[in-house]
Amino acid sequence: MVNYIKFNTTDMKYIKLFLVVVIFTMIASRVSAQDDMKKIYQANYDRALVYNDFFEAKSALYKLVIMEPENDSLLATLAYLYFDARQYASNVLICMDVLKLNPNNTSAMEMIAISYENLGLKDKALEYYEKLYLKTNDFQLLYKMAFFQYDLSKFLQSITNIDFLLQQPEAEEATVFFTIEDEEKEFPIKTALFNLKGLVNKELGNIVESRQNYEEALKLSPDFIFAKENMEALDN
Repeated sequence: MVNYIKFNTTDMKYIKLFLVVVIFTMIASRVSAQDDMKKIYQANYDRALVYNDFFEAKSALYKLVIMEPENDSLLATLAYLYFDARQYASNVLICMDVLKLNPNNTSAMEMIAISYENLGLKDKALEYYEKLYLKTNDFQLLYKMAFFQYDLSKFLQSITNIDFLLQQPEAEEATVFFTIEDEEKEFPIKTALFNLKGLVNKELGNIVESRQNYEEALKLSPDFIFAKENMEALDN
């Protein structure tokens, strides 16, 4: 005959309480250990940055990301490390994961766009510049997009954006830099926009309008050699 230990109600209450305390202690201990590890990895990352050690900083960040997989800020920081190291393909992949966690992360969108640009994938770069513009309405972004649209033969989109940009208050004061004879020179952004509009109109077969655009560019900046060369090309 098997003898079973019998517990009264009071005994069971204390046993349950004991188990709750044990479980809580184990959880608290685990959380405390995780916090300690996070502090170590964070210190590791900070020190690696001081020493300009990309590989060690990256390793520490990976550990932090594994511990906090839903933290889009950590992922974005990791992405920036790859971006800064010009490892653009890896940067794109990480930024894609950032956007899965936070679709409104404009820093990730910008890094993807610039990375694709550096990888020579202009169509992909334009796609993300467009997404970024919808979030920011940034004048300079639309200016960049107009050039990409021209390069990708999206002429109607390009000229529509050029006309819009020329009407904006920012166009009266904004400037851009061009390298001429190994020297960077500053020009009004309207000079560049009229020159680009001339290029687009030429592609659309609007030669008269194209010439007028180059003339407008040269009125603003008589030394803008690109407009001169483009206008001369109309006669050849």
